[in-house]
This record gives sequence, C-alpha cells and structure tokens, in this order.
Amino acid sequence: MFEGIAASPGIAIGKVYVLEKEDFCILEYRLKEEEVEREVERFKQAVEQSKEELKEIKEKVRKEVGEKEAYIFQAHIYMLEDPLLIDESIKIIKKEKLNAEAALRQIFRNLPKKFGSDQNSFIRERFRDIRDVGERVMRNLLKKPVLTLSHLKEKIIVVAHDLAPSDTASLEKDKVLGFATDIGGRTSHTAIMARSLEIPAVVGLGNITQKVKPGSTVILDGNKGRVIVNPTPMQIERYRRQQERFLIYKKKLEALKSLPAQTLDGREVELAVNIAGPEEIDIALKNGAEGVGLYRTEYLYMNRRTLPSEEEQFKAYKRVAERFAPNSVIIRTLDLGGDKFVSHFPVPEQINPFMGWRAIRLCLERVDIFKTQLRAILRAACFGKVKIMYPMISGVEEVRRANEILFEVEEELREEGIPFNEDVEVGAMMEVPSAAVIADFLAKEVDFFSLGTNDLIQYALAVDRVNEKVAYLYQPLHPTILRLIDNIVKCAHRENIWVGACGEMASDPLYVLILLGLGVDEFSVSPTSLLEIKKVIRGVEWEKLQEIASELLKLKTSYEAKRFAQRKLSRKINRILKGEVVVK
Repeated sequence: MFEGIAASPGIAIGKVYVLEKEDFCILEYRLKEEEVEREVERFKQAVEQSKEELKEIKEKVRKEVGEKEAYIFQAHIYMLEDPLLIDESIKIIKKEKLNAEAALRQIFRNLPKKFGSDQNSFIRERFRDIRDVGERVMRNLLKKPVLTLSHLKEKIIVVAHDLAPSDTASLEKDKVLGFATDIGGRTSHTAIMARSLEIPAVVGLGNITQKVKPGSTVILDGNKGRVIVNPTPMQIERYRRQQERFLIYKKKLEALKSLPAQTLDGREVELAVNIAGPEEIDIALKNGAEGVGLYRTEYLYMNRRTLPSEEEQFKAYKRVAERFAPNSVIIRTLDLGGDKFVSHFPVPEQINPFMGWRAIRLCLERVDIFKTQLRAILRAACFGKVKIMYPMISGVEEVRRANEILFEVEEELREEGIPFNEDVEVGAMMEVPSAAVIADFLAKEVDFFSLGTNDLIQYALAVDRVNEKVAYLYQPLHPTILRLIDNIVKCAHRENIWVGACGEMASDPLYVLILLGLGVDEFSVSPTSLLEIKKVIRGVEWEKLQEIASELLKLKTSYEAKRFAQRKLSRKINRILKGEVVVK
C-alpha cells in the first residue's frame, strides 16, 4: 500500500500502464563562428514548432474539456517567450558557441538552483511546467516524436514518475481509469486537469514506478490518496462497493445545487468560490456557486513577458462579472511577491519574501500598475456586482492611501468620459495580525472584511507552513487565532459590515462550522468543495454552533480546542456527509 496526496477524487480499479519517459541522449559540440547564427535560427524554429503543437493541444482541450484547462496551455505558450528559457539559451549558443541542445541542457541543469528545490509547492509546480515546455523544445531539436497516451487500446491506470499537463491532455477519458505519480501536488496543472476530467488521481507517491509492474492490478483511491498494488479479492470487492457509494454520493450532492446554504434553524450564509481567472467559471457555476469570494488576479500577470494591459484585464473581469451577475464578484487587487513572482517584473531578492515587498505594499509603490488594474476593475463593474479587496492590509494608512488612488482613478475616468461603476464596495483582507488587532478602526474604513486564514495563522503563530520541521505548530484552532477571528467579526458587525472567509479553513467542514459559530457571514471555497460544505451547513443548528464557539474561546491550548471541536462536531459531520441528502 502506498500513501500519497489525494489530487482528484474517485476510486479506480484496473491494470497498470507504466509511462516511462526516455532520457535525451545529447551530443555537445562547438560551433564555428559562421555557424552560430544558423544554430540560433534552428533553435528558434524548434521553439516555434513547440508553440504550434501547444496551440493544437490548447484548442483540443478547449473543445473537449473547457476554457480553464485550455488556459494552462496558453501559460505554456507564454513560457516559450520567457527570457529564462529562450533568451538564456540563445545567449549560451552565441557566447559559448555551443549547439542548441547542449545550451538548453545547461538551462535545465540551472533550473533547480533557481527554484526547483524551493519548499513552496506553487513554485515547485511552476518549475515542472517550465521543464515540460523545455523538454518539448528539446524533442523538436532532436527530431523525436512527442510521447502521447492516445494509442491506448484498453482501460488502464497510468503510473508515471510525473505527468505533464500535455500528457494528461492526451488522455482519452474512456480509456484511462485513473493515474498515479511519484511526484507532484494538488496545485499542479496536472492535478487540475485530472479534477476537470473527473479522473481519480493520487500524486506524490515516492517511488511507485519502481514498485509496480506493467499489467499488474491496482486499486487507486483518489479520496484518501492511497494506492494498493496487487490487492486481494476481498480488498477489490470492498473498494468496488466504495466506488459505487461514491458515485451515488456525488449524484445526490447535485440535488443541493440550487438550494441555499442555510442551517436547520434558519441562519443563511453565502457560499462563493475562489477562482484564478475566467477559465474556472464553468466548474464554479456547475457546482452552484453564489458568486466569487476571491478572484486571484495575479495569475493574469504570470507566465508572460509583459504586464497585462488595461483592456486585457477589463475583458477578463467583465467576463466573470457578467457570468455571475447578479451575484457578487470580489476581485482581489494584485498580490505578487511571497510565493508568486513574474520574470518580467523582478521583485528584489528578500530574506523573508512573505513579509516583504508584496501585495498592497508593492501596489502603493508601483502606482502605475495599481491604477491600470483599478481602471479595469471599475470599468468591468458596469457589467455586474463587482467589489474590490485589498490584500495584506496591516493598518489604516494603507487602506486610506489605496482609496485615495482609487478616487484618483475614478476622477480620471470621469474626465476621459469612460463609463465605470461609481458605487463599488471596497474591502480588506484580514490576514496580518496588526490588522486583526485594530479591526475596530479598519471596520470604519471599508465595506467588508475577508479572513485570509492561511496567512493569518502563519503570521500570528510565526510558523512557516511549508516547513515540515515546524508544520505541527500550524494550528487553526490555536486560542490566538480563535480570539483574533472573534475580534474581527465582532468589530465588523458593530459597524454593520459583513465578514467572509476565503482561506483553507473555509474549505474544511470542521473549521467552517466553527467559523459559522463565530459569526462569519460568507465562505469562499474551491469549486469542488462547495456542495459538500453546503451539505454540512444545512445539517446543523447555528445556535448550537454559537455555543460551541463560545466554549472554544475559553480553552487555553490548541490541543484542548482541537479535541473539544472534534468531540462536538466531527462525528456529526461524518453522519451528515454519510447520510441522505435532504432537499427542503
């Protein structure tokens, strides 16, 4: 039995197909002076050929899967314009007079030094994307055919060291029961593709490719992140029953799609979704999202050579606003820095990037970039109920300065005669402890708060959540966190403004019920978690949750709080999730 990361839900039982990627055999040789330009041209042709291949894949995915997944390949096309990969290779060809294959290999070898060993999962996955794109260029230089999985004749479970998004895109859904990989995480593009195709997947299994033989039978449990090699007949029968129950469960959840997120005693909250672009609209609406609680705009800026124009941003925001109207779309202003970076906009190297020049701090210094985004948001707000949210607010001064810039932008649009919405609500992300402490002051400056629980916990407890040495200290139910959230909610409600939650706590049924008991008014979750969270909310009484939250605030340790919460709620959550979906 192998334990990994549950990347895409579902259970698959079948025979293994091991996808082995061959190593490139590269000869290195020096060029004569007169051969250098010809070699650069050969490299550029391989890049162009790679672009054309990716455009074909993008179009195929757009038609067969969806816009969101097609965008992954647009990002890969942008990577073929990235100086890190292309300009550096050309520089090596010219400077060292090396053949193109050897120059590109040199880039590959330098990539891990840049960010391949980074502990942050987002950065690690982007590293793999760049490598996948680079390998495509290498294949075209060597005139080798690109490996695909389109030739499969029977239903199988794919096992590989890693699967590039292009590999996943070539999967024929009716032939592939599931896939398992040695490496990878939930944030990888491959995992996103698997969830969109609704193919069960488990990643980060370590060395499963070395332990499983082609043709052997495996059980792949994408719900728990488990793979069983050569299972017994009894295990197969047990998992077949689980498989049937899971499919029935998914079907029943769909009955909740059009129902409100309302407790048994009538407390109704809004259930919205977190998205990173227009490409995720369809899956969000399919799951019954009431709006967008967090639109992460920084992904518009990534994997490209230039900053997005006002017009490009306007179109992206407008599309989301129109599709979700009349429900709200909360657009978070640019949150670059920390674990998100762009090659064309270098953020200075920082010892503590998560506490450095990022998010609202970057925007208030680069007012030109901030104004372009605000113009696009205000224009798009004519087409739906758009709200603006500032990230990483630490004090009143930042909100006031950001609002000053917003007023300047409104004045400029008026003077230019450009239509925009003059009544856009503005909110602050509450993710910095200093903001949580002065929530009473901040509540007088904005129209709403949104709890960024991931960073709030990280900053308040001084815990690097991607450092496994201190991961045990990352405790969402630490008394400090509960008290900070309680203070934020009470200060907001005193000023008649609402509070949302958009971090990982908002996608966990146990924490959702505790936040609900503390008075949180809105939850923004991943699209695939939405119906399950709704089911849990509809199975509890708000009055009881308030009592539990009140008792939690009296406890002195994380351990006591966690034990108390589990004793009071975990069994109930399991009963709700395992029970029939009641439609009222």
